[in-house]
Amino acid sequence: MSYESTTTALAKELIQRPSITPEDAGCQIILAKLLDTLGYRVEHVDVGSVSNLWARKGDEYPNLVFVGHTDVVPVGNESEWIYPPFSATEIDGVLYGRGAADMKGSIAAMVTACQRFHSRYESFSGSMSLLITSDEEGIAVDGTRRVLEKLEARTETIDYCLVGEPTSVSVLGDTIKIGRRGSLCCELVVKGKQGHVAYPHLADNPIHRAGKLIAELAEMSWHDGGLNFPDTTLQISNINAGVGAGNVIPGRLNLSMNFRYSPATEVATLINDVESLCRSLDLDYEVNWNHSADPYYTSETHFANLVVDAVSRVLNRKPKLSTDGGTSDGRFVAGTGAQVIELGPLNSTIHKVNECVKTSDLDLLSQVYEQIMEMVLIGKSTWD
Repeated sequence: MSYESTTTALAKELIQRPSITPEDAGCQIILAKLLDTLGYRVEHVDVGSVSNLWARKGDEYPNLVFVGHTDVVPVGNESEWIYPPFSATEIDGVLYGRGAADMKGSIAAMVTACQRFHSRYESFSGSMSLLITSDEEGIAVDGTRRVLEKLEARTETIDYCLVGEPTSVSVLGDTIKIGRRGSLCCELVVKGKQGHVAYPHLADNPIHRAGKLIAELAEMSWHDGGLNFPDTTLQISNINAGVGAGNVIPGRLNLSMNFRYSPATEVATLINDVESLCRSLDLDYEVNWNHSADPYYTSETHFANLVVDAVSRVLNRKPKLSTDGGTSDGRFVAGTGAQVIELGPLNSTIHKVNECVKTSDLDLLSQVYEQIMEMVLIGKSTWD
């Protein structure tokens, strides 16, 4: 991959690597070589099967960091794809492939933005860094957070963080994320007593017992939005019971649920709401809670205003500030005290078959990223 490579060419090379989470499939080696030629100090922070890359140029502050992930979700039913999911096929200005929008296209835009920036500026105020992981689409345990732990151990900090998640809805740059709700998962077991369906008086059917619980959980609501956040929501994602025979009353029912909660509601409140309901229904139950993400919020800050300005200058539109959607690795970086904003391509095809992105959008996104670099590290805009 030559220095003059376009954003689309780099995106294609990354997409052609089948890096289904937590695999990186050599993507970070490609990125490391490119960043090394630009004078970045590149470190590989690998943990088990997870590949992580930290690259920094400069020693001063502020430290501007681009964050991305090379891992992708599984392709699904490959026969439903118009083109093979790792072929990186470009047709009529549209690039197809798993990871095109989420988020190898964004990573390519980050790197080419760095290439152009450093070709124009030999020196700048602060540092430019990239943090790339292959553990974002999976359990996200040994990815970004492990790199942050290493940085903390040597008192290396992040001031501004731009995450390349696909945030745009209708046109590039119409939406940026200034925060995300938290995520709380629950695995609940409703216990009963196994028996023969012909003798229900000798058994205790946990499916019947869970009926009212499920109905009341579905009706729960929390009017706790505000600060640009949607209300807290609860979704039941899985129910499982039975032993595989139609004439057996099962002895237990397993139920999975997830809360996406706003900063206005405490995790302890949500736990109490569910467990109080279980007790009020006189259920024999076990429960396991997994708090997988804290909410974060970066609004009315210098960096948020700067990103809005950069989008407005390059794309001639003012983005909507949003906090909806799922979680991202921005939650880990925000926990360090950094100002975190998410900005990337359209999200309409992510995690679907025939994931795709406009190549023109990748080029424009690279220009926006370059503009952000200039405004943070040089203190000026080429779009004035």
